[in-house]
Amino acid sequence: ELKQEIIRTLTANNPHVPRDIVRFNFKERAYKLVDDMDQTAVHFTLNGYLIHKDSDEGRRQSIRSCTEAGSFIEKAPVEAAAEPTEEAETKDEEPTEEAEGEGGGEGAGEGEQEAETAEAAEEEPPPQKAPERKLANQFNFIERGSTTYHYPLREKGLQTDPAHFETFSDNVNQWFIYDSYMEELERMEKAKEKEKAKPVAVKKEDQKTGRKLSVVEPPHVDSLSMVAKAAKIAERMVNLNTYDDIAQDFKYFEDASDEYRGQKGTLLPLWKFQYEKTKKLAVTALSWNPKYKDLFAVGYGSYDFMKQGHGMLVLYTLKNPSFPEYSFSSESGVMCLDFHSDHPHLLAVGFYDGNVAIYNLKKASPQPSYKSSAKSGKHTEPVWQVKWQKDDMDSNRNFFSVSSDGRIVSWTLVKNELVHMDVIKLSADETTMQGPEGLQLQTLGSGISFDFHKKIDYLFLIGTEEGKIYKCSKSYSSQFLDVFEAHHMAVDTVSWNPFHLKVFISCSSDWTVKIWDHTIKAPLFVYDLATAVGDVAWSPYSSTVFAAVTIDGQAHVFDLNVNKLEPLCSQLVVTRKKNKTTHVQFNPADPVIIVGDERGLITCLKLSPNLRKKPKEKKGQEVKKGPEEEIAKLEKLLSLVRQPGKKE
Repeated sequence: ELKQEIIRTLTANNPHVPRDIVRFNFKERAYKLVDDMDQTAVHFTLNGYLIHKDSDEGRRQSIRSCTEAGSFIEKAPVEAAAEPTEEAETKDEEPTEEAEGEGGGEGAGEGEQEAETAEAAEEEPPPQKAPERKLANQFNFIERGSTTYHYPLREKGLQTDPAHFETFSDNVNQWFIYDSYMEELERMEKAKEKEKAKPVAVKKEDQKTGRKLSVVEPPHVDSLSMVAKAAKIAERMVNLNTYDDIAQDFKYFEDASDEYRGQKGTLLPLWKFQYEKTKKLAVTALSWNPKYKDLFAVGYGSYDFMKQGHGMLVLYTLKNPSFPEYSFSSESGVMCLDFHSDHPHLLAVGFYDGNVAIYNLKKASPQPSYKSSAKSGKHTEPVWQVKWQKDDMDSNRNFFSVSSDGRIVSWTLVKNELVHMDVIKLSADETTMQGPEGLQLQTLGSGISFDFHKKIDYLFLIGTEEGKIYKCSKSYSSQFLDVFEAHHMAVDTVSWNPFHLKVFISCSSDWTVKIWDHTIKAPLFVYDLATAVGDVAWSPYSSTVFAAVTIDGQAHVFDLNVNKLEPLCSQLVVTRKKNKTTHVQFNPADPVIIVGDERGLITCLKLSPNLRKKPKEKKGQEVKKGPEEEIAKLEKLLSLVRQPGKKE
């Protein structure tokens, strides 16, 4: 087999030429096979600039170059010959003693001079032939790099004799170097002037005491920025005076009527935040800053598919309710946002068009520092939630996003770009769609909300549009750890309890709020609020307190430790008709909540004392403080639910 000869025939045909090309023949009115195809394959083409020296254009260029060089050289001997004649005339004009004494010999002397000049004219050398100039080779980079620029000569006494013509390029190079040095010197002088403009300690004399005081003069600062800073401080002072009664209520007011209400409580309205540019947009996201407890971010967009347009990202502070601290406009509606816990100046945002972006509040730029694109793997449908995670092994910041396209994507900040990686792709179980020719196409699941466990980094929950909640792990991308048949409609929010490791809460448009133990399939608590629930949030100070908002404009506050059956407070927040509350968030430090609605209004409300009670200490019982107390409190409630036959 090794000695077998295999014959291969080399042909001039191009193997990449398409075959069986059919074109319509109008003469015969039928499609005909094209047999004659062009087999030429062009591998390299380059337009050149070379001209043959024997061609007409080559002769013209050589004649033109020789003429220019010859005219320059011919001028030199004429000017050089003019100088000795002038010297001779000056010598003749000078009177000598011999010429004064012999007056009769002048005529004879003039005749002799004319004869000498005639002989000199006959002995003049023939004009030098101009050397033939060599045409430059456009492809020879050595010749191109060594050609000098023809600057004019600056030395007045420079001789233009052909013998000195060789020094022309040297003289030009010298002047070129001289100019470079002068430019560098000028640049250094300007740098010194800038250093002089820096603040200098100036000694001034005090007129009263007569002592010399050293005062540091401030550097030159943009006057507009100084005025803006002063105006911002003045605006806060005016607002503090204008809303002084609200600020006093926020700090000191405690509703005394709670003593006569039993277990019920109230919500005291404080400030209302609204921006002129966001009146026609709905509040789609709320998030408090983890470092500055008075600062919160608001996302504006629209939940209506037919009313999609621009969106806005606005940051307010409780110190200035009249105008936002920051505002950013976007082409698509903002649907979700999240502050980084360790870097509070970084804000992750998800948009209705499927993009995600990161805004850096330290940079005074209206555009995000990072933004996804179709090339970098953006979502194909709206992004409903984003969450920051801990830095990866290479200390790169990363966050996760969930979208209606069924993808849970991890985004990593690598240098100056966002790098994406699909963690899980949801699929709708037992849901197929009839395709062409009877094919059964599997439909993808639609993620609406998700949340990561507070202690177990790899564990997270996903709420879907079908009403299911998936318990997932970052380590398994193809399967789920567990599936909860949670709701009959879309799961709008799912959130882990900040204290208890097993408990999470969910709300849906099917009018219910449910509390779960992730180790049990059935819900522990179910609350029917008689209308669609927009959002739910755990309180940061108690493991048993949570708040929910419904589309009828009401806010509900629950405390499972006080009443496991109904809310302690149900209060109307939105007064206008055809307006819905969309989101609610607890302040991480103060006993206030913020509620957003579809008209772009954010209302701040203070919880009455009955809504933030702490459990009473029993005699002889070990006192637990902080998270341990909250975990024990909720664990006691869960044990009663798990054993319904046991009396409290």
